[in-house]
Amino acid sequence: MSAAVQRDDGLAGKVAVISGGASGIGRALAVAYARAGVSSVLGYHPGDPHDPAEAVAEVEAAGGRVLAVAADVTDSAAVDALVGTALREFGRLDIAVANAGILRQAGLAELTDERWDDMLGVDLTGVLRLLRSAAGPMREGGAMVAVSSIAGGVYGWAEHAHYAAAKAGVLGLIRSLGVELAPRGIRANAVIPGLIETPQSLDAQNSLGPEGLAAAGKIIPAGRVGRADEVARVIRFLTSDDAAYVTGQQLIVDGGLTVRFPD
Repeated sequence: MSAAVQRDDGLAGKVAVISGGASGIGRALAVAYARAGVSSVLGYHPGDPHDPAEAVAEVEAAGGRVLAVAADVTDSAAVDALVGTALREFGRLDIAVANAGILRQAGLAELTDERWDDMLGVDLTGVLRLLRSAAGPMREGGAMVAVSSIAGGVYGWAEHAHYAAAKAGVLGLIRSLGVELAPRGIRANAVIPGLIETPQSLDAQNSLGPEGLAAAGKIIPAGRVGRADEVARVIRFLTSDDAAYVTGQQLIVDGGLTVRFPD
């Protein structure tokens, strides 16, 4: 009997920093990394209702090394400290994933300067802060991924112009970093999740909620909304050696929603 083939994607032994790691895609990614031999530092917002200890327990159950650190991505010093934790505790930094985000509904008439600035401060400038902080100590062969959205990344979304603008801006940021960091051997890419079941999308006040997601699943070619772990595995691919010649790109993860011809 022949021995099983072992595929080496180059991830084992690496260290990742993930913002927004207490729930949803960030938490699923940390578990996916644990199974690939990657140690993770999870940033979480101090006011987040999701318990980061639960994420830590799930990652450890998958065999991974992980730390959870309170880090508000609107605070550059806090983001620098998050990256510093990875360097201090694990001795290196190979991967940075900017996943932290907020979602707030507001029509144009309600879209005050404060609401606009609050959204972009997390969903766009927060991405910049993490990737900027990570770029300095990141090793050659490192990889960055930012999480965008089909809202802004592909479609418009009524009463969510600030969110869509931030998510569209993420794509421009990633294209430029892909060019700027390539000479250092660092790659930067984005994922554009479609309708994914996460605590954010289950929020009926600011997003679709459970009923809206169930209805949306009927028009997606795959026949359902996506799962956080399905997006996480795409991010894992983009930060692995399997994507070693991919940079400045965006990968849509939506079950075929954006290519479906309307009835």
